[in-house]
Amino acid sequence: MNGAVFNSVSDDVRSAELSRPFHFTHMKMLRTIHTFYGLGVFAVLFLFFFPLLLIPIAFPTKYQLVGVFNRGWAKLLFIFCFLPYRIECRSVLDKKKQYIFCPNHFSYLDIPTMGLNPVNAIFVGKSEMEQIPLFGFMYRRLHITVNRSSLKSKFDTLKRSANALDEGKSLVIFPEGGMITESAPRLSRFKDGAFRVAIEKQIPIVPVTIPSNWVILPDAERMILHRGTIRLIFHEPVETNGMTLADIDQLKDNVYTIIEKELAAYENRR
Repeated sequence: MNGAVFNSVSDDVRSAELSRPFHFTHMKMLRTIHTFYGLGVFAVLFLFFFPLLLIPIAFPTKYQLVGVFNRGWAKLLFIFCFLPYRIECRSVLDKKKQYIFCPNHFSYLDIPTMGLNPVNAIFVGKSEMEQIPLFGFMYRRLHITVNRSSLKSKFDTLKRSANALDEGKSLVIFPEGGMITESAPRLSRFKDGAFRVAIEKQIPIVPVTIPSNWVILPDAERMILHRGTIRLIFHEPVETNGMTLADIDQLKDNVYTIIEKELAAYENRR
């Protein structure tokens, strides 16, 4: 009797062990399909919104439409990709006011995630985006690009960012300078650019925490989508009134600490 029970248990264990590789392969295949499906959805939605984005390209004074169309694009992208999202504003953001939004950057999902921004804004992003057919044309005309390996390009980007603020626009600037960290969710050191222009133009900075994208779409050799909820947290704006360029490090450290603490709190809850 005991021998029969032992054999039954052993058979169950062997069966479970044999099913693990199949389950892993099955999940990997589903995630790969989901990833290619998501790329297809992104492309189709871009083609849908591209004619609409030609409006602010042709009529630059209609720049507010960039944020409106980006919001629609982002919402539809996450809905059709079965990725629920949650937006949390720690204070009321005045849609008639200008801000510089500074989010952490660990995943390619961060860009469409910032499209959910309730305040209309344009992006400051890497110049490599210009190389993407059709998308690059739109990005170059509506947003600000920078070649981070060129000092001249960095200087020009600061000038263009300042000019955009003078025109009444809000900006999204990833202060790490791209997806730099090799150990997400640990932040890389912040660059000065966003904080310099914020002080020069006396524009408040809104720290933004995106805590879960690095798990949903890791910045790995093979970028594969995983199930999860997109979370976007807008912290209370950090005012720059009265600050001078001597306060850059203080401002930078303040924003860094706010995002770092939120990332740590999210990791502790996982």
